[in-house]
Amino acid sequence: MSTLQRPAVEPCRPEEATPVRVDGDALDSTAPDYLRDLKADLAGERLVPARLTVDACFKEDCSLSTQQEAERIRDHIRAAAFLGAGTLTVSFDSVGDERKVRPALAACAERARRDGVTLELDGPLALEP
Repeated sequence: MSTLQRPAVEPCRPEEATPVRVDGDALDSTAPDYLRDLKADLAGERLVPARLTVDACFKEDCSLSTQQEAERIRDHIRAAAFLGAGTLTVSFDSVGDERKVRPALAACAERARRDGVTLELDGPLALEP
């Protein structure tokens, strides 16, 4: 007895949709209701969110500020996953205390991985592979 396995992705007619980058800082909310409406509006215009971008600030040498910013990034990770965007790019210029920021970003990267989103950093820190 043989069992046929179907691939997860099967060939079909090409879809005519344009991948777009969504500015996370311009979102009114990361709540599911808002994101559902945004996704529907984009689909109605034949647009597909491919990447979500967000600016972050890690200039302060403060654990509380770092954790608040990390929580904001996690909100955007959830938004990217909800919208179907494969990548979240986090941009930042400087880091107040690398010893506080690096573990916070590593935790965000792990969260992104679990949610099926690639976290890219555009700043002075890189995550360990």
